[in-house]
Amino acid sequence: MKLSLGFSTCPNDTFIFDAMIHHKIDTEGLTFDVHMADVEELNDLAFSKKLDITKLSYHAFCYLTSDYRLMKAGSALGRGNGPLLIAKKEKVDLSNGIVAIPGKYTTANLLLTVAYPEIKQKKEMLFSDIENSLLEEKIDAGTIIHENRFTYHQHGLHKIADLGEMWESRSGHPIPLGGIVTRRDFSLELQQKIDRVMARSIQYAFDHPEEPMSFIQEHAQEMDAEVMKKHIELYVNHFTKNLGNEGVEAIKFLFKEAQRVGLIDNYASDFLIP
Repeated sequence: MKLSLGFSTCPNDTFIFDAMIHHKIDTEGLTFDVHMADVEELNDLAFSKKLDITKLSYHAFCYLTSDYRLMKAGSALGRGNGPLLIAKKEKVDLSNGIVAIPGKYTTANLLLTVAYPEIKQKKEMLFSDIENSLLEEKIDAGTIIHENRFTYHQHGLHKIADLGEMWESRSGHPIPLGGIVTRRDFSLELQQKIDRVMARSIQYAFDHPEEPMSFIQEHAQEMDAEVMKKHIELYVNHFTKNLGNEGVEAIKFLFKEAQRVGLIDNYASDFLIP
């Protein structure tokens, strides 16, 4: 059975998906038509219901629990790995400035909304363009994710806030950044099979960490090898293997925060594949 599968070109995704799309594990008869894209493009595809399985931001998932169910395996969720708010100047008037976000439905934007509700002017742009836009003074501040966390200071940019630290301090929960979902209208048997295959692929990557490197480098050609390693270590952890109760409670809290700030009215309580 062939299923459409979406994930990003970021090292954490190519690391965990390598084994299942390159037939290094038992996929239980499943094959995959792969679509690789920026996370906000994947979010948009999920809203269009064009993918059978996809990585998406937990912010986007807030709106899509009636269409997709979440796998226990595959999430980017943890502590100390949240988005940063940065600027060219050390002090910025956020209430009157233009603040870049890496997409309307990214979890970064949700965390920014919770932390700084006074921000009125947001500008969507590709996450990798935010640093240059700051340096060229096209924007006043920017919300950065992925490998830019490790490189912004090299360009003389300043951290205004760690949105992840603010979230953890306020909530006590780890940060739910992104997860892997599959279509809700699939049979429960198929949903659970996909979840098993995902978990098997992740475990293979943990057991053979050097094997995915050529695939990772192919899609992160300009990224320094040490940055790639740090990226994987930051976003791939025990929650990626299995959300567990702690991870599920963090996601529920995020959904409730989305309700509190008026982004969603409700969500499906059975959002997780049993």
